[in-house]
Amino acid sequence: MTRQWQSLLGLACRARMTISGEEQVIQSIRAKKAFAVIMANDASDRTKKTISNKCNYYDVPLLTVDNREVLGRAIGQPERVLVAVTDQGFGQRMIALLDQSTRG
Repeated sequence: MTRQWQSLLGLACRARMTISGEEQVIQSIRAKKAFAVIMANDASDRTKKTISNKCNYYDVPLLTVDNREVLGRAIGQPERVLVAVTDQGFGQRMIALLDQSTRG
């Protein structure tokens, strides 16, 4: 199950349907271009609070994954704390996959 979301996120990244980096992710949330935001569990408390507040305010699903290495590897980068999915189809599929994995 865990590998599926990584493969899907990698595919979305290759299709240029993702944005990473805190400022760019916040801009995509504000512009209502983010359909899902994925955050590493080891993000700083400030980042967690900022992104959580933005996602709540703009009604964007916020998903969490184990750590920044796992998230970065999924999109072919060394480490990433935040990734926004900017395609509705990819976003809904990510929500379905990660929601199941976080519930056990």
